[in-house]
Amino acid sequence: MRILRFEDPQDRKALLELFTVDHFQVDRVARTVRSILEEVRNGGDAAVLGFIHKYDGMILTKEDLPVPPHVWQEARAHVNEDFVRALAAASRHIISFHERQCKSSWAFEREGVKLRQKIVPLSAVGIYVPGGRALYPSTVLMLALPARLAGVKRIVMVTPPHANGVNQHLLVAAQEAGVTEIYQVGGVHAIAALAFGTETIAKVDKIVGPGNTYVTAAKRQVYGMVDIDNLAGPAEIAILADESANEEWIARDLIAQLEHDNAAKGVLITTSTALAQRVVTRVKALVEKAARAEIVDAALQEGGAAVLVQSLEEGVAVANAIAPQHLQIMTGAPHELAERVTNAGCVYLGDHSPAVLGDYIAGTNHTLPAGHTARFGSPLGVMDFCKRLSLVEYSREAFHRESEYAELLAEIEDLRNHAEALRARREKKILATE
Repeated sequence: MRILRFEDPQDRKALLELFTVDHFQVDRVARTVRSILEEVRNGGDAAVLGFIHKYDGMILTKEDLPVPPHVWQEARAHVNEDFVRALAAASRHIISFHERQCKSSWAFEREGVKLRQKIVPLSAVGIYVPGGRALYPSTVLMLALPARLAGVKRIVMVTPPHANGVNQHLLVAAQEAGVTEIYQVGGVHAIAALAFGTETIAKVDKIVGPGNTYVTAAKRQVYGMVDIDNLAGPAEIAILADESANEEWIARDLIAQLEHDNAAKGVLITTSTALAQRVVTRVKALVEKAARAEIVDAALQEGGAAVLVQSLEEGVAVANAIAPQHLQIMTGAPHELAERVTNAGCVYLGDHSPAVLGDYIAGTNHTLPAGHTARFGSPLGVMDFCKRLSLVEYSREAFHRESEYAELLAEIEDLRNHAEALRARREKKILATE
């Protein structure tokens, strides 16, 4: 775990590059991804089943793709009751946070012109739940519950197949979250099925959820035919701390996010050289005994650092510059610093608000912008599953009052048929009939 000084131009450059995902790298797999997308688009279920055999080593039939409702129901009996209680608590908290994001339609009138904005839920959403190195029932809740609150009627979950079927914990989470369909298919071919539709899987309007480089590239390529949430990047955490912070907690919070992926990023930003050195030492000691140590160690080698700054105000500037997915503020006065934060996926204040709580139980969404996209991106929320419609109604008097302005602008833009459409009404041109 490196120690960097932000005042050093080379160290500053290295830090900024660390938190920037180069999506041109996604282009390295673009040709392979496009080929799979095209095959599924043209071949439907047969192509999907072929890729399941190729990539997952399983022979399935089209009847095996959907998970029958009775299998969902039976799953409840196979999971621990403590898990069910934890899932219910997480669900309650996610709902209580996200229901405040719901917006209503509105209307107003100005001198004979009625204008209205109508909020409409999407009809069908696909949620992608990874099934690689880890199990993610929490992700099912984070993706599906906001969609349900938005009013989406069809919530389709796809997740990679396994020899024993879809994991029981995922099935219980799907029931809790209001998922309406589940298919055991993952990878690029799952994205293709959701985007284009097959004989078994009807297409959706939007695809959300994290995935590997191939899945991210696939989402990027189908965007426009469907909507997507974001281009997912590796997990990130930055911890802004002063000398009063507990190095044990900092070290463990860094390791918690780094265990996601070899490419995960974790940095401490601090004014204290002594704290930085203690954290570096403690992280090294913990990693030797940590679960998933190989992943954590690989992430630390490339993406771990302690960044020394001259003041906490400069520390906030560093955080805003790197725009981390998770930002913890562990200082004597975290609220004052949090007010100055503009670029972060989610901000956690104080010693007892680790990002792990946000990952599971706090109620905020853990689908967060990463890879420097928190500069313009936001956490997944209810309005991501809605669209806005504008409605316009003019009275005769209002049309005559305002159409001349519109006609003038149309003429300036050399769109003469636009102007003529207005003149025809104003001059009461009506096609003569015999």
